[in-house]
Amino acid sequence: MSTRSERSTIARIAANTRWANEDDRIGATAKARNNSPASIEYWMKKVDPGNEMPRDQRLRRAENAKTAYYQQRMRAARAAKARKAAGEAAA
Repeated sequence: MSTRSERSTIARIAANTRWANEDDRIGATAKARNNSPASIEYWMKKVDPGNEMPRDQRLRRAENAKTAYYQQRMRAARAAKARKAAGEAAA
């Protein structure tokens, strides 16, 4: 069994080999970018999976869904930070 350091080295070699052989980096990562919460297309698919709404309405709802998602993430991060601070204060 390999160590953590060896696995990390193997992964870096694989990544560098993959990108050394890739002609179109943007095309190679397009699917991942479009399926990321950072992409408005991701949220447009979430709010209207059947693509039935008018584009402007779908876009408006997607922007609201994206904003709500990041607000939830921020709230969770603040709560985790507060729990950590409370745990350190108790110690």
